[in-house]
Amino acid sequence: MVGGVGGRDGEDGWLIVRRTGVEVRVRLSPKSSRDRVDGLYGDRLKVRLTAPPVDGRANEALIRFLAKAARLPPSCGRVVAGTRNRSKTVLLETETPEEAAVRLRSALIRSG
Repeated sequence: MVGGVGGRDGEDGWLIVRRTGVEVRVRLSPKSSRDRVDGLYGDRLKVRLTAPPVDGRANEALIRFLAKAARLPPSCGRVVAGTRNRSKTVLLETETPEEAAVRLRSALIRSG
C-alpha cells in the first residue's frame, strides 16, 4: 500500500510506505544511557540513542538503528527532514518497502 501504513493517525502514523522506501518519523533523544525505542511522541516514534548530537553522529546512529531493525544496509538510509532537530524523518530506500515496514513495525514496537 503506497501512502501511510495504517493511516497517519493511530499507532502507525510514524511509519509511511512510499514507492521508493519507507519513511520513519522520529523524535530523537541523543546522549541516552542506551539505544532503545521509548514509545510514541505524538505521531512520531521516540528513539533514544547513546550517540551525541555532534558532527552528525546521532543522525548516523539513528540511520544504523533503523536500518538494522528493517534488516537493510545502513547505506540505504538518509535523513530527509530535521537534520539539526530532534524531530526527524528518515527515508530507508528499498525495492520492497512493504516488507521493510513489516520488519520495522515488528522490531521497533516489540523493543519499545
